[in-house]
Amino acid sequence: MNDNKFTCLTKVKKMLARPLLLGLIIAMAASSLAACSNSSVSETASMSVQPTQETPVVTQASGSIYLYGEAHGNAKIMDKEYELWSEYYHNEGLRHLFVELSYFTAEYLNLWMHSDNDELLEQIYEDWEGTAVHSPYTKAFYQKIKSECPETVFHGTDIGHQYDSTGSRFLSYLEANDLTGSESYTLTKEAIQQGQLFYSKDDGVYRENMMTANFIREFEKLGSESVMGIYGSAHVRLDGMDYSTQSIPCMANQLQKHYGSNLHSEDLSWITKDIEPSRVDDITLRGKKYAASYFGKEDLSGFKDYAYREFWRLEDAYEDVKDLPLDENVLPYDQYPMLIEKGQVFVINYTRTDGSVEREYHLSNGNIWEGMHSTQQFIAD
Repeated sequence: MNDNKFTCLTKVKKMLARPLLLGLIIAMAASSLAACSNSSVSETASMSVQPTQETPVVTQASGSIYLYGEAHGNAKIMDKEYELWSEYYHNEGLRHLFVELSYFTAEYLNLWMHSDNDELLEQIYEDWEGTAVHSPYTKAFYQKIKSECPETVFHGTDIGHQYDSTGSRFLSYLEANDLTGSESYTLTKEAIQQGQLFYSKDDGVYRENMMTANFIREFEKLGSESVMGIYGSAHVRLDGMDYSTQSIPCMANQLQKHYGSNLHSEDLSWITKDIEPSRVDDITLRGKKYAASYFGKEDLSGFKDYAYREFWRLEDAYEDVKDLPLDENVLPYDQYPMLIEKGQVFVINYTRTDGSVEREYHLSNGNIWEGMHSTQQFIAD
């Protein structure tokens, strides 16, 4: 491989390892984190880094927190989330469901829960157009909760996404009902201001800190009540940093400092990769033919002159290639469309817009790159 080609491909893989840099290119990375943002503004990092906010807490709450991380809008994950919530609701008596929505959106959902139609839900759903949660699966998820878990109370703890649509409409509702002196009015105004500030600066650090502070505020109201929370996977890792800048602890990491062992977290995003191959091909490597399980194609349109890449897993090949020379090029597990175990071998074809194809061979040998489990390219020729 010549030096120019090596440099280019190394940049491709390392940039693909940072979904923020290719959020518009790799839909999987975008959908896992572009939660409920206004459709006209992307959630990119601010150049100004703020310190972690120390949120003062009078810890009255003694209940447990069960956080679950998701890729937004995914049907399989939402089915699992409903199953979990139903179990907590019916078997453990939980009633409070925290969600990665704005305060006023959750309050609208609570009004809808007590209505005899879906008019309010339809309005909210229309406001979500252009975001990852604007999916019929999301609407069905909430409808099932209303039907089967009717005493559910939603708590929105994100900054004020859709502040100029959902937020403005909810503010008008409160004013029309003479509720301008209520806590709901105060918190709606606060959420709108948070949204305006976030979108004016694209400040992901500010958002992470506000999500934490808002969560604490809502949880502290509940005393001994336990809650379940559903958030993008980047917000629920107990040792994670903020997605935008990797400069401050993420929401769950910050919450853990307040609530310790009362906080439990599980990332469900792996469910999207629990898939079977769509077909099995034959690929010959170093003169030996292997069954090659095919896991599909990923669009790379817009990234340099690449069109797409395809993934195969070579079955029973690891022992044959594990001692071959290694290249420094790596690809993190989260860039693959399927689950990966140590001791596997992969073929990745990169197809350029001119139709030319570049093939790489990788193995999962336990390599860790920048804190992420990654496959490593090996030299097959």
